[in-house]
Amino acid sequence: MTDIFSIHGKVALVTGGGSGIGWMIAEAYVRAGARVYIASRKKEELEARIAELAGEGEGSCSAIVADLSTEAGCNALGDEIESREGSLDILVNNAGANWGAPYEEFPESAWDRVLNVNVKGVFQLTRRLTPLLEKAASDEDPARVINVGSIDGIGAPDLETYSYSASKAAVHHLTAVLAKKLARKKITVNAIAPGPFQSRMMKATLERAGDAINDMVPLSRIGSPEDMAGITIFLASRAGAYLTATVIPIDGGISGTR
Repeated sequence: MTDIFSIHGKVALVTGGGSGIGWMIAEAYVRAGARVYIASRKKEELEARIAELAGEGEGSCSAIVADLSTEAGCNALGDEIESREGSLDILVNNAGANWGAPYEEFPESAWDRVLNVNVKGVFQLTRRLTPLLEKAASDEDPARVINVGSIDGIGAPDLETYSYSASKAAVHHLTAVLAKKLARKKITVNAIAPGPFQSRMMKATLERAGDAINDMVPLSRIGSPEDMAGITIFLASRAGAYLTATVIPIDGGISGTR
């Protein structure tokens, strides 16, 4: 039964992999024996993460600087992966942007910035890497696309993050659309919808209202790296091979009890 959850030897790309949820996923994959690429705009952050993993696990981790807010940036990342690998088993679309502002003051730029990364970037990078994913795919072990959505895309959030919550709802629907399109290519597409985890986006909120957030979660705590590792290894392994077009909340029960 251990083999059914193995991702040993698989090749994975995790966008936004230098911090937060992206790093939790990347670290778990490396420790599970995968060859992992992490991508983000911040070179120093990526290099620091690579140093942290030196000698850890049976996998490997490499960094690529990339800006996924434009089609050119997505294509450049795809070109770089293609120059290094003949196929890609796992694509984790985690890179994201957020913006908070009062309703009366919410700027147009907040829509452009957030939707460009959170929605257009997911589509453009997945499209660019589809040929590499298809090369890794088989009937019994499809290639995997895992999109990182949010419980704010399932239910209305309390925070005034209008473009963010709308973008994550779009990611959830795009997941189903891409799953339908790519199923015949033996590529599954699923999304996870995290609740509160320790990340750059959540840092200020947790510092200000951590106790209240814990009280809001039915399981009375925020998510841990192990929680994120479990669901994303499942989705990437043989255990998750027959699952596609799903959105899985990983939120300690928040979305089911709102």
